[in-house]
Amino acid sequence: MTSTERGTRLADQSADAGAMLAWFRRMRESEPVSHDEEAGVRHVFRHADVERILSDPGTFSSDFSSLMPAQEDVDRFLRGNLLRKDPPQHRKLRTLVSKAFTPGRVARLAPRIASVVDDLLDARAGQDEFELVADLAYPLPVTVIAELLGIPTVDRPMFGRWADALVAPESQTSFIPNEERTRSMAIVMREMNAYCLELIRHRRARPQDDLTSELVAAEVDGQRLDDEEIIGFVGLLLLAGHITTSALLTNVVTCLVEQPEAATALRADPGGLALAVEEVLRFRTPLAPSMRVTRSDVRIGDHTVPAGRIVLAWLASANRDERVFADPDRFDIRRTPNAHLSFGHGIHFCLGAPLARLEVRTAVAKMLGRWSDIAVGPGAEYHDARGIVGARRLPLHVRWV
Repeated sequence: MTSTERGTRLADQSADAGAMLAWFRRMRESEPVSHDEEAGVRHVFRHADVERILSDPGTFSSDFSSLMPAQEDVDRFLRGNLLRKDPPQHRKLRTLVSKAFTPGRVARLAPRIASVVDDLLDARAGQDEFELVADLAYPLPVTVIAELLGIPTVDRPMFGRWADALVAPESQTSFIPNEERTRSMAIVMREMNAYCLELIRHRRARPQDDLTSELVAAEVDGQRLDDEEIIGFVGLLLLAGHITTSALLTNVVTCLVEQPEAATALRADPGGLALAVEEVLRFRTPLAPSMRVTRSDVRIGDHTVPAGRIVLAWLASANRDERVFADPDRFDIRRTPNAHLSFGHGIHFCLGAPLARLEVRTAVAKMLGRWSDIAVGPGAEYHDARGIVGARRLPLHVRWV
């Protein structure tokens, strides 16, 4: 009996994270590689298989251009988008971008991140109601990314509008955009591309102390990024740099509300926050799937997948694999080792991971220091768990210290 006949197709799954986890558990045992004929994809659920897919760009490509309807604005955005490039183009882009987006630059942001968190918490000081996304989880990473890139404060509300349009529910369940979806994406990308290009050209003419200026100047072996390659990376930072960080921060708070003893332990020992954030990344994986397309016929488990087929590697399932994690459905803030795949693996390991970790650790430490009690109030809204796991809106009741 096929997975379709058993009703385990992705399209039949609830957007609820709990239903998805139950589906993952069943599929890891009964059908770890599943052919979903209606959706036109192969689902992959076990850690070893997912890690293999992420580690082998020669077989599992990140370039979907041959499967998507051609569209100038979308193509322009993807030109410098590291997530959608294979070697050797990926190597060139990542090497040049890494010259500007260094660990040292990220580390120097720590005082400013702490200051932004303090300002956002001060704005609601003493109030017993706090909407985590609007009041902290969205403005924190947006402010940091915007300042890093040198984007004016008044322009930052555009990020949310662009993100809402490009990370719409239908984009999380239809894997390759059709012509209608591509046209709607193109409208947003045209505006975003034009904004980024104007910023880049301005910095090329008048460099400043910001990441955009450093991307313009970055050079390795005589090679530099051209304006349109920088558009893709700046656009990627604007979107990915805040969506997943915002989701992760809501997931940390959700886990600590559900496990108050963990919150108590972290108040007593803030040094445990680093491990705790890694456990949240595993336990409530912000980006549930990672998608690839096969370059050639390939064997995954008991399945032969032909060339040119979409493979959906479920990070959120791999992170609960019983073969790798002891008692995987238990939230353990001291779990070590923790071989989660939430930031990817191999050449596409998330370049922004150190920044996301720093922002979230800083925010959680300050929340725990200021709030003696946290509870989720009514009206919480969540992303579609088939794409992003996290809250779109998370009202909290808090007690200030």
